[in-house]
Amino acid sequence: MADKNTRRMQEGIRSFIAFELPEEIRRSIAALADRLRSFHLKARWVRPESIHLTLKFLGCIDPAKLEPVIHAMQDAVKGVAPFALSAKGIGLFPGINRPRVIWIGLSGRKEVLDQIQCVLQDRLSSIGYKKEDRQFHGHLTLGRFREQVNPMELSKALEALGSFESPPFVLDRITLFQSELKPSGAVYTTLSSVHLSP
Repeated sequence: MADKNTRRMQEGIRSFIAFELPEEIRRSIAALADRLRSFHLKARWVRPESIHLTLKFLGCIDPAKLEPVIHAMQDAVKGVAPFALSAKGIGLFPGINRPRVIWIGLSGRKEVLDQIQCVLQDRLSSIGYKKEDRQFHGHLTLGRFREQVNPMELSKALEALGSFESPPFVLDRITLFQSELKPSGAVYTTLSSVHLSP
């Protein structure tokens, strides 16, 4: 009988493509999340080390088909120099009345981010990965609400902390991550990285 690891490999590798954040930015986001918790918002907060700027969630992919995904990543950043963003502002999906996700927005060279994501999505769709129906909206997920939240408390939190802005940080590579779901939370492993270069 196959062990669990063998079965997981047969089922595919649960994976996504993202920019990894510098450690100092994760620390500033962790401090923001701590302040949000003081408003007693009932959310499942993302661990700081698990916050990424996700470009595309791939689902479970065949280990034998990793190479075409890496080629798509290379095409997406070809001729693109490293660029700077800041984490800025707090938002909600879909809105304040029935929020499901609380996130941090971005400022800076967002047009470069959008370009990379657009080319990546086109290349991946050509090898069988479905395009997203919704327009890409680059963000950093802070937490997910498990139940309905008091809009008044949420409004207070956004008013107090909505002006958050991190120092600028440089993004210089995109990474293909494996995501393993465990009782303690998701564990991410780097499968491959592609560096940006002009």
